[in-house]
Amino acid sequence: MTTLGYLPFSLLLSLLVFYSSSAIAGSKVIGTGGATTIEGSAGGGIVPWAVVNGYASSGQWSVTGFSNQVGVDDFRLNTLGAGFSYGNQIEVSLTKQTFALDTLGGDLRQTIVGVKYHVAGELLYTEMPQISLGAQWKKHQNFDLPKAVGARDDQGVDWYVAASKVWLDAVAGRNLLLNATVRATKANQTGLLGFGSATDNSYQLMTELSAAVLLTPHWAVGAEFRQKPNQLAFADEEHWRDVFGAWFINKNVSLVGGYVDLGAIAGLPKQQGYYLALEATW
Repeated sequence: MTTLGYLPFSLLLSLLVFYSSSAIAGSKVIGTGGATTIEGSAGGGIVPWAVVNGYASSGQWSVTGFSNQVGVDDFRLNTLGAGFSYGNQIEVSLTKQTFALDTLGGDLRQTIVGVKYHVAGELLYTEMPQISLGAQWKKHQNFDLPKAVGARDDQGVDWYVAASKVWLDAVAGRNLLLNATVRATKANQTGLLGFGSATDNSYQLMTELSAAVLLTPHWAVGAEFRQKPNQLAFADEEHWRDVFGAWFINKNVSLVGGYVDLGAIAGLPKQQGYYLALEATW
């Protein structure tokens, strides 16, 4: 069994389920904190949503720990991190990423600090979608390879605005969540290949979309699309897609699995494979 972070995935899941029986949870409806993306923000797998992580409502706070893994033909991404939220209003996260170059050899590492602020609307209770503003500061830890292929900087900031809304009884009596995110970014492959290029250091506006059908309060299925910039001359960067299933075991533990199509990465085509995410919330 591959490891996710520092513990085997199955062992970590067992420990979290055992612990969650006595853990404190907030008062938000189950599933409304979403899952945790590969960059540490609450959302789906590859797209941040307007939701705030955890189940903290007004006057409450929440702490989330998460670990994700993406395995495709020639690469493997492991993430490990933690998030904090207060009052269903503000979210702060810290994420460590390790991108293993299984075919090329070696790895790339990145640290991400994220912040999100819920500015208007509600996911469930208002006609207006929930709208949040977010930022992700990203710092590359071993920049030699990205620099060699034309990246300009070893750090950068992504800015985004996200809108999320749940429509009740929208699909065969099931609830439907739709999300749209617009991101301003200089990141190459989300920052794992650095930021900008020798000839282009301008921000690019990218669109990211998510849809999920809530089959029950504990189960959801969905799909996502993430538009990507294409700034490095040595290889094309292609858009990302995924389909996923989410199991909100209780308010303390959730598990997400899915299929990802990341297109070409670093000149290696058809990077397709699996996505796994485990999240614990207190």
